[in-house]
Amino acid sequence: MQNSVVIRKLTPDLAEEYVRFFDTTPHDRFVDAHKCYCVCWCNDDCAGKDFSTAAKRREYALRYVKGGNIQGYLAYSGGKIVGWCNANTKADCLNCVSWRRNMGYVPVEEPGSGVKVKSVFCFVIAPDMKRKGIASLLLARVCEDAARDGFDFVEAYPYKEGSNMSSDFGGYYEMYIKSGFYVHWEAEQGLVLRKKLR
Repeated sequence: MQNSVVIRKLTPDLAEEYVRFFDTTPHDRFVDAHKCYCVCWCNDDCAGKDFSTAAKRREYALRYVKGGNIQGYLAYSGGKIVGWCNANTKADCLNCVSWRRNMGYVPVEEPGSGVKVKSVFCFVIAPDMKRKGIASLLLARVCEDAARDGFDFVEAYPYKEGSNMSSDFGGYYEMYIKSGFYVHWEAEQGLVLRKKLR
């Protein structure tokens, strides 16, 4: 199955395909009902933005993909999108909605430290493609490109079992450990996992 999967970096020309994937793909038991379009994990300041309806989030998603605010990778199989991974520069995402609401426990690099961190925020895998290694392929591509682009670390934030959030969209601890990540920070709310790239 993995041999038939192609990973593509999200580019502005894929904006319509991207939103169609979210239109038709169940996300997660906590967020599917409101169709997130992953607009709350991006490199735009959330101040003054209205994400209250699926239609508004879809509109932002189109704008954000075209403007490079939502960044990540799409997995294709049989010519259609079967998976998504949101991966963006950590320092650029500190003012997005989800960071402000949920990530206060995550240590942030000192300004001017020169440490570059690529953050993996979210995965969405089509239901019939789950447990087939799609997320691992997406993660491998994130790490490969981040190393090439001069990042020092890739960082991820899987939720702890039993927290008020599903672990589905943050990725699973075991997948990260198998991919060379280690526990960088642990808090009641969740884990911060890192992979050193150089």
